[in-house]
Amino acid sequence: MEESEDVPKDFIKLKSEKLSVDEVSELVVSPSCGAVSLFIGTTRNNFKGRKVIRLEYEAYSSMAETEIKKICRYVRQKWPSVKHIAVHHRLGVVPITEASVIIAVSSPHRVESLEAVTYCINTLKASVPIWKKREKKGLSFQICLLMSSTS
Repeated sequence: MEESEDVPKDFIKLKSEKLSVDEVSELVVSPSCGAVSLFIGTTRNNFKGRKVIRLEYEAYSSMAETEIKKICRYVRQKWPSVKHIAVHHRLGVVPITEASVIIAVSSPHRVESLEAVTYCINTLKASVPIWKKREKKGLSFQICLLMSSTS
């Protein structure tokens, strides 16, 4: 990639297929950056002491994408050295151990990318209209708004 082609980009995707850590991290690699920070949120097998069988996500997609774009704009204001940002969120059923969200941020130095990726996941959970259903053993689905979820 030529340096002139390496303009800052945001990669936002909501999809029902399995997420790829390699694909998301490759999107943000840049010859001008020495850091790529990743957050990978996976489905765990428990929540508040109860066994979880799987998660299922639904979203108001156009609004979710708009809110994620706002997050990216804020990141660029607060950490101007950030080069690329990728936010991929899975929709539909997400089995135990699979990724439900992957966020990647590149910057010349690690501090900015680490702080930016932390801001991205915290703000996504607080403000993006994505709903999470947990199927617990022996219980029907529990529906909770991701933005009000504590985990």
